[in-house]
Amino acid sequence: MQAKRWLAGASVVVMIGLAATGDPASADGPPTANESLARLKAGNATFVSNPESALPIDAARRTALAMGQVPFASVLSCADSRVAPEVIFHASLGDLFVVRAAGNVTDRAILASIEYGAEHLHTPLVVVMGHEFCGAVKATMETPATTSLGANLDFLLKAIRPSVNRVSTTPEAGRLRAAILTNVEETVNDLIDESAIIREMSHKGSVTLVGAYYELTTGRVYFSEPAPPAGAEH
Repeated sequence: MQAKRWLAGASVVVMIGLAATGDPASADGPPTANESLARLKAGNATFVSNPESALPIDAARRTALAMGQVPFASVLSCADSRVAPEVIFHASLGDLFVVRAAGNVTDRAILASIEYGAEHLHTPLVVVMGHEFCGAVKATMETPATTSLGANLDFLLKAIRPSVNRVSTTPEAGRLRAAILTNVEETVNDLIDESAIIREMSHKGSVTLVGAYYELTTGRVYFSEPAPPAGAEH
C-alpha cells in the first residue's frame, strides 16, 4: 500500500527548482518523466517571466493534431477558472492531457481519464496540481461535517475532509495552504490506491506521479518530490 505521507510535512512541500531547461521534445524517442517535468518547469518559467508571451499554437499544428495526439504529461488540476494548466505551463495544443475537477479530487471518471492518458497515450508523468486559495478546500474547512450542501457538493467535501482533518492543529495562518498541500498528497495516493492500472504502471516505473502547488499571486508552480513507485519500501 502506498505510504500516505510522501510530501515533506503538511505545510512545506519538497520543492524542485524552476530553472528553465531545454525542450526535450526534439530528443529521439518519447520523453522520460524527468524530461516531461523539466519541460513543465521551463514552460512555467516562461509564464512567470513573460506572461504576455503568446502560446505556441498555430494553424499548422492544429491541423496536424487532427490526426492524433501525443501529450507529454497528464495534469489533474482544480476546475478553478484561474488555474488553466495549458496557460500556466505555456503549452501548445496536444502537449498536455488535462483532467479538471473542483478540488482536484478523484472519482471513477477522473480515474478512468488518468488511466487513459497513462496507458493509451503513454504520458510518462502524472501531475496533481492544487492551488493557492482553493475554494473547494476552503469550503470544506468552513462547512461542518454534519451540514449537507446537497448530494454532489457533499461528495466533494467528503473527499477533501480527511486532508482538512489532518491539519486541524496547524496554526490558522497557514492552515488553508497546509490543507491544500495535504489534499494534493491524498489525491496522488488515491490515484495509486484506487487504480490498479496506475498502481501497476507506477510499480514498473512506466509512470511517475508528482504533486504540485500553483501560486495565483506569482504564477509559479512548485513541485513535490515524485511519489515513490507503488510497492516500494519506505
